[in-house]
Amino acid sequence: MDSLTLISSPVLTELDKFRDLFNRSLDSNNELLNSALAHIMKKNGKMMRPILVFLTARLLGSVNDEALHAAASLEFLHTASLVHDDIIDESTERRGQLSVNALFNNKVAVLVGDFLLATSLKHSGLTKNYHIIDVIATLGQELSDGEILQLANISNTGFSELVYFEVIRKKTAVLFAACTKAGALSVHASDEMVEKLRLFGEYIGICFQIKDDIFDYSESKEIGKPTGNDMKEGKLTLPALYVLNNKPDGRITTLATKVKNLDASEEEIAELVSFVKDAGGIEYAEAVMDQYKQKALDILLSFPDNEVRKSLQVYIDFVIARAK
Repeated sequence: MDSLTLISSPVLTELDKFRDLFNRSLDSNNELLNSALAHIMKKNGKMMRPILVFLTARLLGSVNDEALHAAASLEFLHTASLVHDDIIDESTERRGQLSVNALFNNKVAVLVGDFLLATSLKHSGLTKNYHIIDVIATLGQELSDGEILQLANISNTGFSELVYFEVIRKKTAVLFAACTKAGALSVHASDEMVEKLRLFGEYIGICFQIKDDIFDYSESKEIGKPTGNDMKEGKLTLPALYVLNNKPDGRITTLATKVKNLDASEEEIAELVSFVKDAGGIEYAEAVMDQYKQKALDILLSFPDNEVRKSLQVYIDFVIARAK
């Protein structure tokens, strides 16, 4: 049995209900909108975030309508943020296929993102749970805050790991934290339990983003992300930050500064990528990722050993071991 089957096995019925709800929410008489949405949904098969909502709910109770609508709201909000991020980053590719803005244009992409955001808000209201609505509204704020923080950090001349972690918490980890928190809130868990599971999701999200950042140093075409792509956008992630702060080299510092100024050539980015790999940047990032994995496991293992806990443990392993 593969990892994805193991992860989803306790919530297969709930996933079927979710897919039906999700697909019905995308019904439209607008051909252009339908075409754009169909393109986006081609790469939306794993449903990792809804699964996390449902497994968290199952860890404490059962999956109800609150959890189903919360999962839909979070998935639509996440998808909207990706569409808008590609416009901001001027990205032409998303997970191995053309981005919406590349296939259509920026105007269409903005409006499709807005449609997805509005659909998220609709499902948020259908939870009829004020606390879940607050989680989703706060997530929308934090995702935008994280994107703005990242843009501001590009012009920052420093190489701060603290700022890096602040960015990835607001850009990525908050989404996973919202999934686990919403799952706990859907079964009306105690405040203490809700916070415990929110933190569990945050740790998974940090692992997820560090893994994504490591991918930027891979030459595998399966990943769907060109090598050095983050640097082309002026972003220095954990592997590079470690090397810059711990393996001082004047030439490399100059190259990193040019990257942040969006002034580095393809050859200079390739040189910086190579130096980071040779200087142990990948190994450092993997070690930090393992630390957060252990923090997530410490929380998970405080729950009774059952099918749901096992699936969540495989979920964590999958985030670490995934190939793209």
